[in-house]
Amino acid sequence: MKKSSGKKKLKLISGSPRRTRAIAAALSRALSPGDVLFLRGGLGSGKTVFAKGIAAGLGIDPARVVSPTFVLLREYRGGKIPLYHFDLYRLDGPRQAAPLGLEEYMQGDGICVVEWPDRLGCLECPEYLQVNIGREENGGRNRRTLEFVPCGARYSRLMESFT
Repeated sequence: MKKSSGKKKLKLISGSPRRTRAIAAALSRALSPGDVLFLRGGLGSGKTVFAKGIAAGLGIDPARVVSPTFVLLREYRGGKIPLYHFDLYRLDGPRQAAPLGLEEYMQGDGICVVEWPDRLGCLECPEYLQVNIGREENGGRNRRTLEFVPCGARYSRLMESFT
């Protein structure tokens, strides 16, 4: 774990979608109702694959999890905690995000996974776990870097227990 600007970061490498899902599933076992994950990464970086892993760890069938790009939110129940999966890619910014009631979900009974959280602007919650997902080439193999950045005391403690 590296320390940067007062935040402890954890960086993991995944060589496959299966490994990415496994990492996310392991993380999900430490999550509690009201937890918020902001997934940052380019198109096709693996954000929805990561969300599938969170679902699996919560006891939700990962095959049900699809990108919510065209509906903005998909709710998944039937696991130990509900999963609220947001994809804000199609929003122009905070004005379009405000009427969605995201803050109520973020303080609710489930886990919120938010793709493209930069569209939230000032609506961003003060505490969250940011997951930066990047792609890198290594000898012809396409790998993912998963960088976990805790924002707030709750997520700093969570990352200490996750490592």
